[in-house]
Amino acid sequence: MTRIEAAKKGIITEEVKQAAASEGIAPETLSQDIASGISVITRNLNHDISPLAIGRMLKTKINANIGTSRDRVSIDEELQKLDILTKYGSDAVMDLSTGGPIKDIRRLLLRKSTIPVGTVPIYEAVVRAVEAKDYIARMTPDELFTVIKEHAEEGVDFVTVHAGLTRKTIEALKSEGRILDIVSRGGAFLMEWMVYNDKENPLYENYDRLLEMAKEYDLTLSLGDGARPGCLADATDRTQIDELLTLGELRDRANEAGVQVIIEGPGHVPLNQVELNVKIQKEICKGAPFYVLGPLVTDIAMGYDHIAAAIGGAIAGAAGADFLCYVTPSEHTRLPNLEDVREGVIASKIAAHAADIAKGVKGAIERDIEMAKRRKALDWDGQTALSFNPDRIRQLRAEVPPTESEACSMCGSFCAIKSVERALKKG
Repeated sequence: MTRIEAAKKGIITEEVKQAAASEGIAPETLSQDIASGISVITRNLNHDISPLAIGRMLKTKINANIGTSRDRVSIDEELQKLDILTKYGSDAVMDLSTGGPIKDIRRLLLRKSTIPVGTVPIYEAVVRAVEAKDYIARMTPDELFTVIKEHAEEGVDFVTVHAGLTRKTIEALKSEGRILDIVSRGGAFLMEWMVYNDKENPLYENYDRLLEMAKEYDLTLSLGDGARPGCLADATDRTQIDELLTLGELRDRANEAGVQVIIEGPGHVPLNQVELNVKIQKEICKGAPFYVLGPLVTDIAMGYDHIAAAIGGAIAGAAGADFLCYVTPSEHTRLPNLEDVREGVIASKIAAHAADIAKGVKGAIERDIEMAKRRKALDWDGQTALSFNPDRIRQLRAEVPPTESEACSMCGSFCAIKSVERALKKG
């Protein structure tokens, strides 16, 4: 019996109780939301980790992508990235490896990770096809489903599957005249396969087969946005919406089958369209958890894309997005290094927390209130402990020569807090 099936029967499992307790909500509420498909718990039956709940009025979660490429393969570095992203509060990690011993890397991450692990199985399927047959289009649907099955068996908690990218969507893309046609790597692989084989997307055409696999392991399907906009000018166009309409239909079929679903979203979106995109998704997909990449609110922030994504992520989260995929400073330029991962996670955590305050998520504003109290008391240890990166605060403080003043070196004896405190005492 899957989580959805149990929830629909009114069975509140220990897993649901544990996840609800970590969110500070009633387990009955979480169970009802799982039954309705507006919240999920991302944990494979074969992965021994604490349950993570994502969805309605829960804390906004973040994901960090890591993984090798053909140009750079370092298993040690990927494990260090896992340590860093876990330390700084990422709620989940996705392995996007396309180079080196992909299967070994995934199994190692699954063994070492204390948080949910996601993958994009078509990456490995395409790598295998290219190695064996020299061409993406020679991959067979059975080979793709074999890889998905392997990921599920090994304990992967959620998989991105671009099942909504249909031939109809591709026709819309051709007629629309985008600047950047498709920037999703998985979407590009599938489009190439579909065009050269003159066939429908195997993930869409064989969706019931996909649901059967997911159901066996209570695997969460993250329905990918293969046609997501890759630049502001392409945002919220007919191509994107056409795919989203299909994802809404696939969401309904999954819920009926007892399979948990997350809907993936853009991408590059102008600031004034971010909230609109969330509202459209929530309406079309009946409140299913929304997982957004950023979104990036400008195309020209290269080197600082983590900031552009944090701006968009905060607005998206406040509007109802449930899961933010981090973006690092090296987005669009190279594979992220250890420092990029740290900066990406922290930027995304700030966005998620700001969104939680706006949404009124239980416990969010309390942390800020406590920080204000610590600042009034000039309690530097307390402020450091409440920050997103205590190591960074300790480093900044260590760079300041010791003085007699308790205040920061910017204000010193002219500290507003101390001045007002003296004035109020005198009055």
